[in-house]
Amino acid sequence: MTDTRRLIILGLFVAAAGVLHAVEAWLPLPVPVPGVKLGLANIVSLVVIELYGWRPALAVAVARVVLGSLLGGAFLGPSFALGLTGAAASTLAMAYAHARWRPALSLVGVSVLGAAVHNLAQIAVAALLVASAAIFWYLPYLVLFALPTGLATGLTAAYFLARLPRVG
Repeated sequence: MTDTRRLIILGLFVAAAGVLHAVEAWLPLPVPVPGVKLGLANIVSLVVIELYGWRPALAVAVARVVLGSLLGGAFLGPSFALGLTGAAASTLAMAYAHARWRPALSLVGVSVLGAAVHNLAQIAVAALLVASAAIFWYLPYLVLFALPTGLATGLTAAYFLARLPRVG
């Protein structure tokens, strides 16, 4: 594959992740825990990890957060810091798990791990922002919701990859 073709494909992945990020912001979730999200853009991260590896996946995740925060008017604000940290940490954790523990750990397991790491990273940054470790009491609730959202994200990515035509 040429560098130009690869760049175009990764650009399309950034666009897809950006659209999923925006759609997710519009979806109201009927859960009593504030801050819980589906993690739809992580579908793209998982697909890029599977197809291209960790470096392109990290680049797509960072570009998605920057693009989303620019379009959402939150660039360099607290939500940007939370989003960037969560996206980078979860992408790196998923890439590590994918490289080290696949196929013993399925793509769904990799996704659940990524969702949990995403929440842990965001809570750590939030604790720094509010200068209090007391916010960590919230982590078990977020991790509880990371299980079904990571499961859904992983199943969706696996479904997409299973139906993706392989071109050389």
